[in-house]
Amino acid sequence: MLVVLHFYQLGYSPLQIALLFVFYEIFGVITNLVGGWLGAQLGLNKTMNIGLALQVIALAMLLVPVNLLAIPWVMAAQALSGVAKDLNKMSAKSAIKLLVPANDQGTLYKWVALLTGSKNALKGAGFFLGGAMLTLFGFTGAIATMAVVLALVWIFSLVLLEKDLGKAKNKPPFSAIFSKSRTINFLSAARLFLFGARDVWFVVALPVFLASHLGWDHWSISSFIGFWIIGYGIVQSIAPIITRTQSGKLPDGKTALSWALVLALIPALIALALMNDFNPTGSLMAGLTVFGVLFAINSSLHSYLIVSYANEDGVSLDIGFYYMANAMGRLIGTVLSGWLFQVAGLEACLWVSSAFIAIAALMSLALPKHAPMAA
Repeated sequence: MLVVLHFYQLGYSPLQIALLFVFYEIFGVITNLVGGWLGAQLGLNKTMNIGLALQVIALAMLLVPVNLLAIPWVMAAQALSGVAKDLNKMSAKSAIKLLVPANDQGTLYKWVALLTGSKNALKGAGFFLGGAMLTLFGFTGAIATMAVVLALVWIFSLVLLEKDLGKAKNKPPFSAIFSKSRTINFLSAARLFLFGARDVWFVVALPVFLASHLGWDHWSISSFIGFWIIGYGIVQSIAPIITRTQSGKLPDGKTALSWALVLALIPALIALALMNDFNPTGSLMAGLTVFGVLFAINSSLHSYLIVSYANEDGVSLDIGFYYMANAMGRLIGTVLSGWLFQVAGLEACLWVSSAFIAIAALMSLALPKHAPMAA
């Protein structure tokens, strides 16, 4: 958020701002694809610890004197941070599969939703914590504090995590990073379009629209999006309660289809309201709230399904491939967000978002069903 608003203030175009994030997202694609194979080879504790160490290094790169913080240097630190983040996320999501009994899918869904939701709620809290640390400690002090705290977490992780968690019994060849089942491929494709649909209007277009068209100041934009992400994470955490059915069935492809179809309507309705100048601020705020709730549920459903469908031996291979598609969707959405907003405005971004979600829904038709949940 700070990067978006800072470079917009410097006069960068929306497309140029979007391109600042391309390095981060490209490395996310590569990391998830290769990280899954590394997790199966080395064990999830090692990929987790590598990620934590890389994040400390990325933070340390920002401790150089301010005059040396050139854009290429900051982009390189972002790229390293992207590698670190995705190694950690892939490792954590994969580990849940191994910590829950295979016949207890209800518990698996609950824990996946809790992990996913808490991660995003903390991300939202980071907007406010970052601002507070910046005010109290300054840029260098805030970065140094984060590096020290994360280094302590890394040390605890080295000491306490199980040594061979997630290491595949049969070592997969490197080519196995592309060898996926039909179910994993369709779920990954659905994830790509789902997250492309969010970022095509949320990453660049929305903050710039709030600043340029609605006249919001930077603090208002950061606060709103921070609260939005926290709420989004909370809804993700309670998704198992929201999606619970009377018959006791666990979510399956049909569940993903129905929730995606409902979500696809929201960006289209917001676009229609903006095109007809129907209370732009109110329409956008109401639409964002509904979109956030529905998107959070869709995201939790997908996160549960990939962990459920993944092969237990070498689980990180399937989950790494899936989150590679997630990162690819974010990359496509980020670039489109800047370009579409620049040439056609926020309404075009919203129409593309609706189309992407509809494609994700179609992909869900190919997903299998679960058996009814045991008592």
